[in-house]
Amino acid sequence: MNPAALEAAMPLDPDRAAREARKMQRSRQLLDAAARVMEREGSHAVSMQAVADEADVSVGLIYRYFGGKDELLLAVILNVLEDFASTVPAAVEAAGDDPVERLAAAFGAYCRVIERHRHATVLTYRESKSLDEAGRRRIKEYEVETTQPLVGVLRDGIDAGAFRPVEPEMVAYNLLLVAHAWALKHWYFERTLSFEDCVRNQLSLALHGLIEPRQRRRYTRFLEASERRSRPSTVAPGS
Repeated sequence: MNPAALEAAMPLDPDRAAREARKMQRSRQLLDAAARVMEREGSHAVSMQAVADEADVSVGLIYRYFGGKDELLLAVILNVLEDFASTVPAAVEAAGDDPVERLAAAFGAYCRVIERHRHATVLTYRESKSLDEAGRRRIKEYEVETTQPLVGVLRDGIDAGAFRPVEPEMVAYNLLLVAHAWALKHWYFERTLSFEDCVRNQLSLALHGLIEPRQRRRYTRFLEASERRSRPSTVAPGS
């Protein structure tokens, strides 16, 4: 067994595990603070001192984790994609074998990652162009990877006859854009919908176009959300 494999197989020392947990927690704290400040001010206008002030830490501590502002910006964006990469496949696996259940789980997982990283999601749209070519290429490649679980669910659903014969890659990206909408238009949606209501309604709208018509009765509970909201009120004016 090589040294790396041997180390991975050995029980983790409790003190080392605690140090690693603290390191991860501190890293998340810094990334969240950077996302908030950069969203407000723009990455070019933000100093490392401003991020330190937002996180309530010293500038020196930030430089222990990140080499500079560009590295910090890239880390903020990659942190969202890493959450996709770990959260979405786990949700799909836990959903069982039914393709619609799996799609609902995947979409819900994407949305919940967006909710956890709303500031970073907005920052991705606004500031990723300021990264160098290598950074932009890395983000694009990672983004394609994180859509693959959803693409796979769609392909399986088409093969099983649950979904219409759509283009899986295009639909996967459409669903990802819909998930991003919660971060981009949060100020609007939250006036009338909770986060969970928004997820259910967006999923219902998508499934109306995806599920084979002969299968719709089987999945009524997924399709009802948008139908309930689309029915006109029967309450008389002034009552």
